[in-house]
Order: sequence, then structure tokens, then C-alpha cells
Amino acid sequence: MNFILKMAWRDSRRARGRLALFSLSVVLGIAALVAIGSFSANLSRGMAEQTKALLGADLIVTSRVAFTPAVEAFLQTLGGEEAREVSASSMMVFPTAGGATRLVQARAIEGAFPFYGEFDTEPANALARLRRGEKVVILEATLLPQFNVKMGDHVKLGKERFEVAGAVTKVAGENAAVAMLAPRAFFPLGRLEATGLAGPGSLVRHRVMLKLPAGRDAEAVARELRERFPEQRLSVETVAMRQRQLGRALTNIYGFLSLVGFIALFLGAIGVASAIHVYVQQKITTVAILRCLGASARQSFAVYVVQGCALGALGAVLGAALGIGVQRLLPGLVQDWLPWRMDFFIAWPAVGRGMAAGFVICVLFALLPLLAVRRVSPLAALRSALAEPAKRAPDPWRITIGVAIGGAVWGFALWQTRSIALGVGFAGSLAVGFGVLWGAARGVAWAAKRWRPRGLPYVVRQGIANLHRPNNRTVLLLVSLGLGTFLMLTLYLSRTTLLQELKISGEGGQPNLMFLDVQDDQVATLRELAEREKMPLLRTAPIVTMKVAAVRGRPVAEMLKDRTSPVANWTLRREYRSTYRGELSETEKLVAGKFSGQVAADVAVIPISLEQDLAKDMHVKLGDEIEWDVQGVPLKTRVTSLRTVEWRRLEPNFFVVFPLGVLEGAPKFYLAAAHAATPADSARLQQVVVHALPNVSAIDLATLVQTLDSIFSKVALVIEFMALFTVATGLVVLAGAVLTGRYQRIRETVLLRTLGASQRQLGQIQLVEYAALGALAAILGGGLAVGANALLAKYVFETTAAISPGALAVAGVGVVVVTLLTGVWSSRGLATHPPLEVLRQEV
Repeated sequence: MNFILKMAWRDSRRARGRLALFSLSVVLGIAALVAIGSFSANLSRGMAEQTKALLGADLIVTSRVAFTPAVEAFLQTLGGEEAREVSASSMMVFPTAGGATRLVQARAIEGAFPFYGEFDTEPANALARLRRGEKVVILEATLLPQFNVKMGDHVKLGKERFEVAGAVTKVAGENAAVAMLAPRAFFPLGRLEATGLAGPGSLVRHRVMLKLPAGRDAEAVARELRERFPEQRLSVETVAMRQRQLGRALTNIYGFLSLVGFIALFLGAIGVASAIHVYVQQKITTVAILRCLGASARQSFAVYVVQGCALGALGAVLGAALGIGVQRLLPGLVQDWLPWRMDFFIAWPAVGRGMAAGFVICVLFALLPLLAVRRVSPLAALRSALAEPAKRAPDPWRITIGVAIGGAVWGFALWQTRSIALGVGFAGSLAVGFGVLWGAARGVAWAAKRWRPRGLPYVVRQGIANLHRPNNRTVLLLVSLGLGTFLMLTLYLSRTTLLQELKISGEGGQPNLMFLDVQDDQVATLRELAEREKMPLLRTAPIVTMKVAAVRGRPVAEMLKDRTSPVANWTLRREYRSTYRGELSETEKLVAGKFSGQVAADVAVIPISLEQDLAKDMHVKLGDEIEWDVQGVPLKTRVTSLRTVEWRRLEPNFFVVFPLGVLEGAPKFYLAAAHAATPADSARLQQVVVHALPNVSAIDLATLVQTLDSIFSKVALVIEFMALFTVATGLVVLAGAVLTGRYQRIRETVLLRTLGASQRQLGQIQLVEYAALGALAAILGGGLAVGANALLAKYVFETTAAISPGALAVAGVGVVVVTLLTGVWSSRGLATHPPLEVLRQEV
């Protein structure tokens, strides 16, 4: 062993720089694993430490209607402390911005909520003023600079004017991202009636937050509430429920980010294997000499195994150090998405696991090419260094290590994602992606060998020929660059696909301004205001609230108690806002049955149309009967048609559609839609409507798209930041691949110079080769991204995929430029080697 260690050290003297570069290709993958693993441990500990602050209370009960006396009496028997909230979406008018309006979450609160955690405001006394019942409002901090609001200014909410007492910066159990679509506005519950926001027909949410006495089990109380009041459709949430929800969400996030580290490490391992392969080819003469001097095949093999292990150990140490640094950056990127503030720490067990996984993967991938050392004959010292080895029978050790690598990759995927489905999916998808890139790269090399474009200039023909030369790097470069292009473009195209549906509905004269909570006697006024502003209402939809009373003759209360029922509880508990009309809308498509647009008023069983996914969750089919409770009036219906609905379109969409002739006399309100040609027109109409009809809320599609784009941008920043590890790994592998081929390049360059090629021609040959590789990588990566985006759009987003030619073009040019710069920089100095250096085989 002493001889092996000394020989490994001495033999590496002339190649330590290259070996360090090869190690760098796995450093980034290990860094990603360490950063993600440590960050996950931070999240888990933070959630455990902030248990009750995740909810702010022991129990929160929510209802879409005012609590019944029976529910109120039960809540009073629980003891402890309680706080109340009534919330609604409403328009807020900002006189400081010329009467500009903004949709906000108007939240009237009373009591000392949150009981756990913090409610931070700036200034700190703002919350105390609100709890005293003063006529003040606390606004989302982002609203103040947006509408030039200062402390002491006034805003209008509904029919009431409020003094701005402060800005909310943190509320226990909530995160900043929740407030991006509709910023929060807190005011005293005692002022709610004056605003007019909770009038008849208004869409409000009632919540009671409870701090239970010691010894009272929140989970047991939640079960009792559901069992005693099933007809109330109460939504009950406990700390344990919130933990489970967050745990599932964090698991999904961790699994997704783990994919990035997994790919980066896998790609780096492939780079190491390729580099070791070339390194071994250059060491054949050295191994043969050792064999002539009496070293056994096992000893020679052990020398280079030690070097491979040292390579993995160096990568693990450097990767761990880099990962710890990166882990400190991640909290700043995701803090807005967490409902608590955390103190971050280095999770040494996660660091150790990342280092161990990286070391094992690196060594396994290095062993495969190192096996060739065992079969080097002493006679190779007397033969040409480039002599092709004779074909031999399959090496059982090579097969064994290949199987071990496959098992390690699959096992590592399962371990990283902590889910069999995710692990198998990740590993399978990665195998398919690598298979496509590898197969295409081999196909390119095969085609380049057989295609001889005689009409093209010499430098072009020689550059193309380099794609299939002995020991070429075509496969490795296309796989590494193609994968990086594939990941980044898939992310961008998916984001574009998600935004496209919202943007489409505001184009070509389609509605882009929605008015909510329009009362029956306000429709004519709203239509008159819209026509006066030359933005007539394009659509109006009556909305009638109702609940499911029975399905196929079985009462809902009985079904909710049946734990074996396959029917999703949400379909039975929710309050439905249904409409009636004579035909399908542009966002609907009939998939089964026949749509009934009108019936006689005295029909016994009314034909209705259900949204397809709702029917699946309710386990109902065509012909099944559903009984509804329409604000106390029973109504029997039969499912006669099923529809698909494009929910992403900002249109009046509904789960249940009734025919004309049934619900016209029921209490209702309206949803109306108009089209504004410019943001100025939209703002003008909103201001007019808010002043005349303060209870009516408006959603501006342009503002919604801008807000969603901001959310997507923040999410994309986190993902792109982690995906950069894969791209950076690809670049390192690219540089390493070019450097590993320098020996072969030197021989080719010297031979070409001996035959009369100039340095300019040699440089042009390299440019042609790297331009071809970059273009092919861009095409392959872009094609995979387009395909992945199409699959995600169809099976995950359930929409039409968006393709951005501009993004594809920019990515293609970027990949070509990066490939050219890296290739030229790594190949510099090749043309200056004297011919004798190669002719004497002195490398």
C-alpha cells in the first residue's frame, strides 16, 4: 500500500491541475446537494420551533355565512380566548393618488389575535389604535409607496373614510406572498357596518380564532364541530392541520430543488468519467512500464483508483464548503413564501450526507474507465501509444459496476426526493433526457463521419470531421450543454404558458375588467355608467348561492359522517355560486350529454350541467339526481350534461349551470365584465363605479397579470438560481472535456501544420467545430424544452403550450457563444507546439 500511495502521488504531479478541474465538475453538484439538504433541515426545525405561530391560534373556524346561534353557543362552551374577523374583497380609493383604486382584502378584526406569534406594524402603536376601535386602517406596506400614502392620510373603503395608522409588515400564520394578489387592509370590526361591505348579498367570510384552555384538544374540537354541524359547511383548521399542509408543500419544494442537485451531480459525474477515460488513455505507456518493472495488474489499477478516490474527496470537501456558502443565500430568496421568520444554521448531518453521496457517485463513475488499466499489457510499452486494443470478451467487472451505477442513480433519486413516485419519475425522466441527448449526439457523430461536403471550404470540412475523430468530445459536450439549455428553457417556457391564458382573455376586445358583487338593483346603474364611459358591459351573469342537500337521494349530513364514502368532502361542504343561461359560453365545451338551455317553470326535476372534474369528485354521472338547498328552498335536479371549463380565462365561469326558467326569482347578485382599451380607461371606469357603487369590487386583468408575473418571477428566481448549478456544471464539464482532448488536438494540429496549414486555418477549424457543437446543443436542448413544456401544459397545467421564438433564439445564440468562448479559451496555444514534440511522442 505504501508503494501504491507513493506512486499515485508521484504520477499525479504533471496532471494535478487537470485532475483539480475534473474534480470541479462534481463540486457544483455536491454544493447543490449540501445547500438543499441543509436548507431543508432549516425549514423543518423552523416549522417545529414555530408550531403554534404557524396558525396564530389553537383553532380557526371559518364560514361563508354568519355563524348560527347553535354554533355560537357551542363556541362559547369551549372557554379560553377568542378573536373575530369578517373579511371581503373590496375596492379602496386613494385620494393621495388622484382617486386611484385598488382591490384589497378588507379585514375587519376584533380581539387579541394572533394569540401566538407576532402582528408587526410600522409604527408599533398602530395595532393598539385599531384594537381600541379607532377609525383607522392598517395597510399592506407595499400600498404606501405605490399610492403615495403617508401616515395620517385618509383612504376610502366602501362608504367609510379611514385614517392610515400604519403598515403591516408581518402577521403570524401568513406570508408576504399571500398579499400580492390582493393586499391586506385591517380595520376595527365595529366599523364594518358603516362601510356597507357586509350588506345583504355581499360575499364575506366569517372567522373566529380560538385560544383553547389548557388540556383542551384542538383536534377533538375540530372533529366535534364537523360532526355536530355538518349542514353549516364549516372550515376548521388546527395547528396540526397547518403543519401537515406545510409539510406536504415543503416536501414538494424540496423534491423539486433536489432534482436540480441530482442532475448537477449526475452531469458532473459523467464529466469525471469522460475525463478519467482520456486520462487513462494517456497513462497506458506508464502502466505498461510499471508492469515491465514487476508491478501487478492489481497494483497498477490501485494506483489510479487512489487518484480517483482523491479526486472524489477533493470534490466533496470543496463542494461542501461552497454549499454552506450558498445555503446562506437561499433564505433571502424564499423568505417571502414562509409564514414564519427563521434563524438559519448549518445542518452538519446534511452536509455529511451530501459529501458522502457525492464521493460515492464520483468514485463509481471513475471506476468504469479505470477498469481498462487492469488489461494493459507490458508489451504496450514497446508499441505505439495510440494502438487500438484488441477486442476481448465482456468484462464482468465492467458489467457489475455499470449495474451498481444504475442502482446508485435510482436509489439516490429516491433518497433525495423522499418519495417513490417522485424518485422514479425524476430518475426515469433524467434517463430519457440523457438517452435522447446521447443518442442524438452519437447520431451526429455517425452522420459527420459519412457526410463529406466536397463543395464547402477546407476549414469547414475539417471542422465537421472533428465531430467524429478518435477520442472526440461530441457526446459529452452535447449532453452537458443540451441539458443546461433544456432546464433553463423549460422553466422560461412554462412561465410563459401560465401567463398566456390570462393575457389572451384581455386581447382582441375580450373582457379584461370584472365587476363583482353587483346587486340585483345595481345592474342597470352599472350598465349605464359603463356605457357613459364608452366601455359597455360585454357580459353579465346572475349568481345564486346554494348548497348540496342530497346526492342520489342520500343526505349530505349522512355522507359526511361516512368515512368510507368516495365522494370528496369539499364538494359537499362548499357553498356553490351557480348561474342560469340558455347556452354555453366561449370558455366551456360540452363533453357528454345534452345541454338544456330552457325549461318550463313547473318541471319537477330540473336538468343541469356540471363541470366535468366536479362530477368526478362527486362521483356522479349523467342521469344522477342532486337535491339543492337554494337559500332554504329545496330544488331537485338531474345531471344531463358535463362540461369542461377554461378556469384560467377571466370570464364568468361556474361549476353548475341551470337552464332559464328556474332561478330567476331567487335572491341573487351579478358578475359583470367589460373591456378597457387602455390602463387609463380601466382606472377611469373603476373610479366612477366605486364612487357610485361602493360595495362593487373590480378586478383589472392587466394588474392581475402584472402581479402574477411578479410572483412567477420570484419563484423563477429561486429555481433559476438552483438551475445555474447545472448550467455551471455543464460549462465546467465543457472546459474539462476540451482540456482532456488537448493531447489529441496537439497531434492533429502538428500534423496539419506539417502538411502546410496556417495558424489562421487551425483557428477557423476550431471555430467551425465549436459553432457546430453549440448550435446542435441549442437545437437539442431547445427541442427537449419545447417538448417538456408541451407535456407540462397538457398534463399539469391543462392548457395550450406557449412557445416563445424570441427566447428560443436568444438561448440558441447564447449557447453557441458560450461554447465558442469556452472552446477557444481552452484550446489556446495548441497551434504553437513544435512538430518534433509530437513526432518524438514527448507529451
